[in-house]
Amino acid sequence: MARDSLAELRTEPFTAEREWTVEDIPVLTASVTVPRPAPAENRVSRRIHRYYQLQCHSYLRYCEHWLLPQAEAAYREALASSAPLPCLRAELKYRVTYNQGGLWSLYTQSRETAASGSALLTRRGDTWDLNGGYPVELSAFFPPRSGWKKHLLALAAEEIQRQERAGISRYHEEWRRALRRRFNPQNYYLTAEGLAFFFPMYAIAPAAEGIPTFTLPYGKDALRLPEESAKATETL
Repeated sequence: MARDSLAELRTEPFTAEREWTVEDIPVLTASVTVPRPAPAENRVSRRIHRYYQLQCHSYLRYCEHWLLPQAEAAYREALASSAPLPCLRAELKYRVTYNQGGLWSLYTQSRETAASGSALLTRRGDTWDLNGGYPVELSAFFPPRSGWKKHLLALAAEEIQRQERAGISRYHEEWRRALRRRFNPQNYYLTAEGLAFFFPMYAIAPAAEGIPTFTLPYGKDALRLPEESAKATETL
């Protein structure tokens, strides 16, 4: 094993908070929690540390440049109509979902609460090869020319039909077309049960369904076990 490679990654939460005001009245608050390697003692952990520090700073800039003008407009509208003054809230959190065999996987998810009370969820999945310190592409978990995308879409379609028959979820009428159009191979992460892939909020279902997520168990449809994929990556 290379000197900088890791079998697993130890992390601790790093949190940053900001508040923006208009005329000394809070109109927008933001809270960011991202993983921080503990300790960041080698090349791989330092690279991951820089990556999530950049994500933290980028999200706060997004809040200031995109959400703050919306928050100020909502504040002034409420002021003009003598309505309760709103304070919009944005938060970014993370969840580690897999951490063994030289692979570290997680997702970060933001939640933006508007003045109306409605919330927008946005998720990003990351899977890292701790041997080299680089993200792992979804295709790396399947043999070449295995038709992995077709298998994933078929699994999602089967699960959607099962949920609708059971009456536990509701999807858009044209969800089949949306599955193909909105599928993004970057939207995945590993779990103990299998490979989880997801679709953006509103992409294939109403807001009540949140972020639709589907899981392909290890060993099914040519999906390699994470440890097997890590070994294959080392030989490339």
